[in-house]
Amino acid sequence: MLEKLFKLREHGTDAKTEILAGITTFMTMAYILAVNPSVLSATGMDQGAVFTATALASFIGTMLMALFANYPFALAPGMGLNVYFAYTVVLGMGYDWQVALTAIFFEGLIFIILSLTNVREAIFNTIPLNLKSAVSVGIGLFITFIGLQNAKIVIGGSSLVKLFSLKGYNLVNGVEATFNDAGITVLLAIIGVIITGILVIKGVKGNILWGILITWILGIVCQLTGLYVPNPELGFYNLLPDFSNGLSIPSLSPIFGKFKFDGIFTFEFFVVIFAFLFVDLFDTLGTLIGVSSKANMLDKNGKLPRIKGALMADAIATTAGAILGTTTVTTFVESASGVTEGGRTGLTAMTSAILFGLSLFLSPIFLAIPFFATAPALIIVGFYMVTNIVNINFDDIVEAIPCYICIIAMPFFYSISEGISMGVISYVIMALFTGKAKEKKISPLMYVLAVLFILKYIFL
Repeated sequence: MLEKLFKLREHGTDAKTEILAGITTFMTMAYILAVNPSVLSATGMDQGAVFTATALASFIGTMLMALFANYPFALAPGMGLNVYFAYTVVLGMGYDWQVALTAIFFEGLIFIILSLTNVREAIFNTIPLNLKSAVSVGIGLFITFIGLQNAKIVIGGSSLVKLFSLKGYNLVNGVEATFNDAGITVLLAIIGVIITGILVIKGVKGNILWGILITWILGIVCQLTGLYVPNPELGFYNLLPDFSNGLSIPSLSPIFGKFKFDGIFTFEFFVVIFAFLFVDLFDTLGTLIGVSSKANMLDKNGKLPRIKGALMADAIATTAGAILGTTTVTTFVESASGVTEGGRTGLTAMTSAILFGLSLFLSPIFLAIPFFATAPALIIVGFYMVTNIVNINFDDIVEAIPCYICIIAMPFFYSISEGISMGVISYVIMALFTGKAKEKKISPLMYVLAVLFILKYIFL
């Protein structure tokens, strides 16, 4: 049955590999179950209800990806988009969270229309092959940076970023952390990177998943021996699952279908919808480009087969997520961890989806997975993604420089979509002003995208 549904042999994989890859993807994404409710609760939304909405939206989106497209990509409410929702739209611009959810609902409907009319697919296909490889490399650096930040190995400072030190960490954050909370977790993350790296070199099956679990277990040992002392006020939580509140699922009723249409016919509201549209569109396209490039899923023309199903899964999940009461659902870059483990089909996504469903009942376990345990996975996966740099033709300077700009923009601007914007703009401008536009056969859509990106920077 699995063979017939997912065509495992055709994709050079088997059920065991796919399931292991799905577990790995879920483990690297599980943090969203804790972070999303925390972020959205700042708007006054019920935290327990948001947890349920997050798990359900992730389950729906990832399952649709498995069934519609047979790809190993997982979806969940996107980081960055949830922060924009909470701190810019609601707390900054003064909209009720119900109105902001209405904007996301409209965004999802627009995405469904764009997916049905092949607009999103056309955008994917118009991006040159070299630039697609650059997107993969840029995402590798981006998720490495996220991993370093999550582990606190990299912190803010006078030089914007610098290596962790207790003194520097306390100064930047205005806290009084100690070795027994912040310090030991940084050390554990570094050990986790080394352990995961050794497992990769040794060719151990499930190396990234084992890296997460071993690092977590080491943290639990440190907690039991007193080396690690939980400090919830600073974000360092108990590493042991807490079943004190049982296995009940928080009710969705406080946020389910709570749309409000006041003030939707204003210029500001359309700006909000456009912002959600833009970030989600190019974050999703960037993730699909980057991860599929690394997994050799693109055909000889640089196109992704069955992309329409993948984009439709994303669009429907965003709409369903808004109804459930959560922010824009998007394809997660952490899907690269499962691909690195050998995931090649929708069975990987289905496994992740099932785990998101189970998380509703086993939330104490999944919410106990600490950032310092998943950070090594992101750092090592970043390495795998960066190796795609060998597929960029650096002898063609007209394309190589935009690729370079795209690569550095993603980690430095902390955004996949900004990296794509910069890459497209620089590609078109350099081809035009060096007289290479005809030679490069730049499609009309590339010109349209470049103009739209420039207008975005002018007006937003």
